Amino acid sequence: MKPAQPHSASLLFTIFRIVGLVFVLASTLVIAANRARIEELAAWGYIGAFLAMLLSNATLILPAPGLIIVFALGSSLNPVVVGLCGALGASLGELTGYIAGLGGVAVLENTPVAHRIRLWMNHNGMLTIFALSVVPNPFFDIAGVMAGAVKMPLWKFLGAAFCGKTVQATIIALAGALSLHWVEPWLTH
Repeated sequence: MKPAQPHSASLLFTIFRIVGLVFVLASTLVIAANRARIEELAAWGYIGAFLAMLLSNATLILPAPGLIIVFALGSSLNPVVVGLCGALGASLGELTGYIAGLGGVAVLENTPVAHRIRLWMNHNGMLTIFALSVVPNPFFDIAGVMAGAVKMPLWKFLGAAFCGKTVQATIIALAGALSLHWVEPWLTH
């Protein structure tokens, strides 16, 4: 009996790429179509922060209201815990971009922005992921795709994304906590 041919491995990889890309696109469309329902997750407290950020960050390029929920929850719950829960959800949600990169998203790979981010990823991938995840911006989605495309180890991607998203979500939650205290005297007079 002959061993498996390289052609069958190539076919299996192509199927994996197609399934991964379909999953990512379907997730993005479902989440984008249900934005209003995501906002209802705020009633779930810390779990709501986790789920809202998980779903909001699972979209590619399309914005979702996760940070608004983190801001609101930061005003009523412990903002550091809200930030950590939100960061964990956000990091896991970003796996959709990473998976898309593993599957090969040629459309993104040929843009000037993607080319620049790929260069950054090749020089210092973890720092690139961290820096782009701290500030809310659409380029992080491209960085997630590039991380998958350059085959960055998953633990490095998740670690850098979690650290950056922790800074981001905690600052947003603290802003929510501080703004409530800032507005509160105006509401009582």
